[in-house]
Amino acid sequence: MVDPVPGAGAPHLPGQPPLVQLLTPEGERVEHPDHSIDIGDEELRALYRDLVLVRRWDVEATALQRQGELGIWASLLGQEAAQVGAGRALTAADMAFPTYREHGVAWARGVDPLQVISLFRGVDAGGWDPVATGFNLYTVVIGAQTLHATGYAMGVQRDGAESAVLAFLGDGATSQGEVNEAMIWASSLSAPVVFFCQNNQYAISVPIERQSRVPLYQRAAGFGFPGVRVDGNDVLAVLAVTRAALAAAREGQGPTFIEAFTYRMGAHTTSDDPTRYRLASELEEWKLRDPIARVKAYLSRSGIADADFFAAVDAEGDELAARIRKGTLDMADPAGTEIFDHVYAEMPPTLAAQRAEFVDYHASFEGGAH
Repeated sequence: MVDPVPGAGAPHLPGQPPLVQLLTPEGERVEHPDHSIDIGDEELRALYRDLVLVRRWDVEATALQRQGELGIWASLLGQEAAQVGAGRALTAADMAFPTYREHGVAWARGVDPLQVISLFRGVDAGGWDPVATGFNLYTVVIGAQTLHATGYAMGVQRDGAESAVLAFLGDGATSQGEVNEAMIWASSLSAPVVFFCQNNQYAISVPIERQSRVPLYQRAAGFGFPGVRVDGNDVLAVLAVTRAALAAAREGQGPTFIEAFTYRMGAHTTSDDPTRYRLASELEEWKLRDPIARVKAYLSRSGIADADFFAAVDAEGDELAARIRKGTLDMADPAGTEIFDHVYAEMPPTLAAQRAEFVDYHASFEGGAH
């Protein structure tokens, strides 16, 4: 048996409180007194497919960065259930505000993986339409997206729309002033926003016990709204908890803080070396709680999916990886003048002069003059 509360026995973490769990690490369905989910076999298979394909995308992108094809990559390895569960809890009318790691949410919102990869390749600043997808552009400034999300939620509230906003953040971002300011505004105005914190145990190299003396979900009480801790490696629990929180927001009950207790199995980004600050034994412990393995075990044991289904999903993963690799290598570099062309709706004279100077300077290199 694996400890049902992830991290409870880990020497680097304090004793952990209970969390919402509907699928154990061994793949057994369990009940929770406050949270349940009515889900059919087809949706269960679809969730497994999401998890596998999102991980395959992530692995391929990491390989592309190591081969010099991407400038950097922020891996979601180990956090697939938190992201897919939260992403699938959104309705078409809802809006999500990601950080820079929410590839699984992007997938759930219908964003093409190549539109995300183009950002990390430096081809553009994000190629998808936030309005069409209900998924805002990635935010690299830590915690800033929670202010954007709260402001958007205030607008939704004033428009009288029956929709909600989902703001993603990491455990490290809870130490940022912007996050606390966002939660104050959201609480004071009962804004329809849900703060979804993926507590992956490390803010780059700083472990959670050095960031907070209490479990993160308990901080919500200080702002005057509910907080809940969910097993972030359990896609069913994440889906159930996030659906309930978003429904409450739409009904005018105000914000909720969800702490998805999970683990970053890879590096913070491809510029990070996690072996410098955490033990290999810790990683091995968390591998026993792999979010994909537990769903596969449940599907197999319950007869919901067979070997042919799993093989078909793996084959689809191969096709996705090949498309990502080819699409990345085929991306054309943008013209240098594009840094001037999309700043204003109407280019002011000062920027036009800078653009002309840029063009003239580069033209001076043609023909080997320099």
